[in-house]
Amino acid sequence: MSKIILTGDRPTGRLHIGHYVGSLRRRVQLQNSGEYDKIFIMEADAQALTDNADNPEKIRQNIVEVALDYLSVGLDPKVSTLFIQSQIAELTELAFYYMNLVTVSRLQRNPTVKTEIKMRNFEANIPVGFFTYPISQASDITAFKATTVPVGEDQAPMLEQTIEIVRRFNNIYGPTLVEPKILLPDNAACLRLPGIDGKAKMSKSLGNCIYLSEDPKDLAQKVREMYTDPTHLRVEDPGHTEGNVVFTYLDAFCSDEQVNAMFPEYAGLEEMKAHYRKGGLGDMKTKKLLLAVLEEELAPIRARRAELQKDIPYVLEVLRKGSEVAREAAAQTLSEVRHSMRIDYFGDSKLG
Repeated sequence: MSKIILTGDRPTGRLHIGHYVGSLRRRVQLQNSGEYDKIFIMEADAQALTDNADNPEKIRQNIVEVALDYLSVGLDPKVSTLFIQSQIAELTELAFYYMNLVTVSRLQRNPTVKTEIKMRNFEANIPVGFFTYPISQASDITAFKATTVPVGEDQAPMLEQTIEIVRRFNNIYGPTLVEPKILLPDNAACLRLPGIDGKAKMSKSLGNCIYLSEDPKDLAQKVREMYTDPTHLRVEDPGHTEGNVVFTYLDAFCSDEQVNAMFPEYAGLEEMKAHYRKGGLGDMKTKKLLLAVLEEELAPIRARRAELQKDIPYVLEVLRKGSEVAREAAAQTLSEVRHSMRIDYFGDSKLG
């Protein structure tokens, strides 16, 4: 069986470092590993419209922004297929068939759906499209016969729903769909990077994120304002590293070599943490390290993005060609699904 990756993002704004450590960085590593036969990376604009139906221009404007982020972090269109979800009509038809395999009560129990509904204040008026988001995602994954789906921890319930749909479909209609496996970040700190304000989720809508394309001055300001330990009032006070956003980010981005290069008194990050817990290490020093580490990571991404912005027609052509390739793959899966369901009336299982 071919090894295939499917992953993507909703184009509701520029991507941030939560996306980067949660999936983008891993995507580039997987792409460059040579272990996968095909890699599909989707801009999920149709899913984004489920809660932005009254503002489609927001989605349209961010199609290029997300593509710029993809290319600037190192995703290579010669290796990975970058495409736009709404351009693949076959995904909608697959989702329509899958809806018959899922109950309303099962969707209501999906933890990701419950969290998103609460965050968007949809409790009383849930758009149907948003409510059926897990089914749409199952369509995306199965259309490309994905064997591996690299996502953040918060998307795990979505993948579980996809697996249920795959098993139910195959049980009813015969072995047709491929069952995917989730691939979580291998760094625990990357499973769900918190916002700079200490809230559990980094989100554009909450205004607590650091963008991949963040200007150096804005980056410095955000690091200075970052939530630390409210009980660590003086340098000499013992501090907490757990729940301290600065140390969470250092866990996600910083190597022991970087710590030692800036502060030779520490062999690595664990020694620095121990000093902070004991007392005698100020927040300004830890933030100085974090700023240097983030700038080292983001500077080349920012530079590549600036170059790509000079040639937007090239970026659009990457998406156009990728969408053509993706549609061909999805059409093949849809044909197989129709055959298994015996609704290809004028094909091999024709009437009569």
